[in-house]
Amino acid sequence: MRVILKVDVPKLGEKGTVIEVAEGYARNYLIPRGLAVEATSGRMKELKQQKQQLDNKKKHELEEARRIAKRLEGAVLKVATRAGEKGKLFGSVTNKELAQSIKDTFQIEVERRKIELKEPIKALGNYEVNIKLHPEVQIGLQVQVVPEGS
Repeated sequence: MRVILKVDVPKLGEKGTVIEVAEGYARNYLIPRGLAVEATSGRMKELKQQKQQLDNKKKHELEEARRIAKRLEGAVLKVATRAGEKGKLFGSVTNKELAQSIKDTFQIEVERRKIELKEPIKALGNYEVNIKLHPEVQIGLQVQVVPEGS
């Protein structure tokens, strides 16, 4: 019996995959638990449309990530923060603060989880921060941490 998986099922396949399984396994296990539906012609068309929409969405996300990367390429982000003597910061500069600075400076929304800090920024100076905008698009951003009021 041919079924379409509604969720990822270990050892069978991923969501949206059409597989051939024993009729009893499908009727007694997969379908009652909501793991799969019977692969009728109508559901196959629906699946094809969903895959097309997903492909279009992924393509759009990739284009958007490339556009953002082009805007941020070669840019220097200046972050002003409170610092004590000898350039030591009160606290540290986090990826949340960096995301807010990017939004304020460049008017670009970057999710804080996409900003990778090798280690917390705890002193004044210049740093290289990695931003993963998309699995295929990654950019290095120069961050300049300066004392407040300068």
